[in-house]
Amino acid sequence: MLGVLGDLVEDIVVWADGPLRHGTDSGARVFRRRGGSAANVARFAAGQHPARFLGCVGADAVGDGVVAELAGHGVDVRVSRRGRTGSVVVLIDQDGERTMLPDRGAATLLERVPDAWLTGLTHLHVPAYSFDGEPVGGTAVDALVRVRRAGGTTSVDASSTGMLERFGRERFLALLAGLAPTFVFADRSESEFLGLLVGGLPGPERARLAATTVVTKAGAGPTVVDVPGEPPLVVPVPPVAEVRDLTGAGDAFAAGFLAGFLDTGDLARAVGLGHRSAARVLASPGASWGGE
Repeated sequence: MLGVLGDLVEDIVVWADGPLRHGTDSGARVFRRRGGSAANVARFAAGQHPARFLGCVGADAVGDGVVAELAGHGVDVRVSRRGRTGSVVVLIDQDGERTMLPDRGAATLLERVPDAWLTGLTHLHVPAYSFDGEPVGGTAVDALVRVRRAGGTTSVDASSTGMLERFGRERFLALLAGLAPTFVFADRSESEFLGLLVGGLPGPERARLAATTVVTKAGAGPTVVDVPGEPPLVVPVPPVAEVRDLTGAGDAFAAGFLAGFLDTGDLARAVGLGHRSAARVLASPGASWGGE
């Protein structure tokens, strides 16, 4: 079973009709969706591979709703209930690009994961958002270490350059070096910021993650898989008919990739499944597949 630890929140997705007009009204369409990077990965993976979500939500009606929505997609949801469920305002421009205003709320309050939550996991995935804040930061590190000690594989998603800047580049690289995850997922800007891949080639900090495969996405450009000691695997992205909202595309890619890798062990096939999974969210509001 694939485990995913991190945020489960409510997304308030705003599709702006045009450029925002400061100090007055701007036309928009507003959608409320279940969100959270970790929850997205668990949801998108669940149709392809057994998936479990580990996290914390508030003891409130919003928490009840997002837990029920996630479980309704076949995810094995394990949550503690404390504080207030978080929310993220997601502003989407005409090109589909996101600007996010997060208030993570209870997602940061996850304390030590019970052994029962980790039982049966063969892989644990953690978005880097979960390292930003306590007690969830220490909880995430502890869970990753425990899964590795039990013989499982692990992965970390770099999440966002904004988060990495707040957390600290050197601090994050040192954390990754200590955890030695099986995979690190990043987009091109995150990978270059960390010095892991620059211009499609291993960057100056790559040697610090000698046991980790780095998977770098580049939007419509090819995905580069840098396996230690091997030439980079470059996989083109198939054309996508419509791009309206990029929210959740990276999470959907990680879900498809991990489901494919855990089922087959074939990296090229895993990337292809990641691309196919990501393409399904690009025309829908928020982290949802078309038709939801």
